Amino acid sequence: MHNSHTRAWQPGGGADALALPTPAEMARIDGIAGRTTPIAQLMEHAGRAVARSVMRHAAPCRVLVLCGPGNNGGDGYRAAAYLAAQGWPVSVAAPAPPSGEAAQAAADWRGPVVDFAPQEAERADLVIDALFGAGLSRPIDTQVESVLNAARRLVAVDIPSGVDGATGAVRRYAPQAWLTVTFFRLKPGHLLEPGRGLCGVLECADIGIAPDVLDEVPVQTWRNAPGLWSIPAQSAASHKYSRGVVTVCGGAAMPGAARLAAAAARASGAGLVRIAALSGGEMYRLGAPGLIVDDPPLPALMEDERRKVWVCGPGLTEAEVRTCLRPLIDAGRRVLADAGAFSLAAGDPSVLLGAAVITPHAGEFARVFGQPGDDRPAAARRAAAQTGAVVVLKGSDTIIAAPDGRVAINDHATPALATAGSGDTLTGVIAALLAADMPAWEAACAGVWMHGDAGIRAGAWILAEDLDRHLGTAREAAAGACAPAGAAGAGFSGPAGRLRR
Repeated sequence: MHNSHTRAWQPGGGADALALPTPAEMARIDGIAGRTTPIAQLMEHAGRAVARSVMRHAAPCRVLVLCGPGNNGGDGYRAAAYLAAQGWPVSVAAPAPPSGEAAQAAADWRGPVVDFAPQEAERADLVIDALFGAGLSRPIDTQVESVLNAARRLVAVDIPSGVDGATGAVRRYAPQAWLTVTFFRLKPGHLLEPGRGLCGVLECADIGIAPDVLDEVPVQTWRNAPGLWSIPAQSAASHKYSRGVVTVCGGAAMPGAARLAAAAARASGAGLVRIAALSGGEMYRLGAPGLIVDDPPLPALMEDERRKVWVCGPGLTEAEVRTCLRPLIDAGRRVLADAGAFSLAAGDPSVLLGAAVITPHAGEFARVFGQPGDDRPAAARRAAAQTGAVVVLKGSDTIIAAPDGRVAINDHATPALATAGSGDTLTGVIAALLAADMPAWEAACAGVWMHGDAGIRAGAWILAEDLDRHLGTAREAAAGACAPAGAAGAGFSGPAGRLRR
């Protein structure tokens, strides 16, 4: 048995293996796969995969399979048949007659059919939710809710009914699953909250769809992990300027934020990190000995063309941001804007035009761009297109959106990162990768993953300063030099649980 909120395995093999097709894209994939493999056969494979997952995780018990009218229901009928063939006591209940390929799967079921009613769900030791899947486009009705809510232990086929597979949003109601089995690839809703939290143990099964279907259905959303991007390697010819220079604008009121960003940039591999003290450098000079503090005027500092990457925002007031953000962007520097930059840009996203990366949390995003609503990937995409910047919408399911529409969703992290200063550390990590000449979206994705990996390594109750000790190892893990935090054999155990092949 395994705890809920478990990481899901996906097949290896680079960016295609990390693809997160939306339900609409998955429908196209199913159609293309059906040209060579009959849908009925894919349904048989899916049902068998569900049954086998149930058998791995549970001892034989009374099972009720709830079968919807579409293909998700067809998967349920096939799962019921497979479990029954293994000697499990299985019943089926359906709220509506099946259609299409599901009708044949229903006709082949020879076991008990019971009322679609809460009392039947209460009698079962385990309920399999094969009602609607990830493509549901409307709220489930109260009758379906009452039946799902009566389940003591629930296994979801594809995704818990009521969770939007594209956004993770709940359409009025969705049940808490103990186990979720999906097929071919994870969907965005499996990684986006609140859907992610409702999936329980999450497994992705191969049902015989060839990976090359993605050549015909190019997705724009990926799970954030190594393989989606690659970390620049060191060589014998590397020197501090080739590793990159990061300059952090430091303010007078909250110098700690700039220090955290600077320390993280150093720990993440930047060759040289400097603080541009906007209001005098005295408060910064007693910092780490490898950190250089500058207090000449900004125009003088920008004369050094090697200083290509600047961090503007952590610990800065609106007035301080106003003195440096636009001059740096207009001078062609790669600027990472955070914190105080969003106070200046509140209600006016044009303030951020030309930044390379912006890293708002949900509140900052709302102040600048408005509430994101249920479809946060779409909101992040719009903000990226509006500003020309890569948008890192921070949270437990951080979203990294590029102006060209690419989105990565990060689930490699820990709740322990919800601590003051953690965002400043993330800013420094991304800045170090920008300074190493990574493209902005890839640098942001890799930085978010490294930040999460360092958090996992640092333990359950951490301070932002603790992360610096683990960022070097996290970078090695990102580059493939060592295993990610929690990796062991074929599985992956992180703070969220266990991942299984």
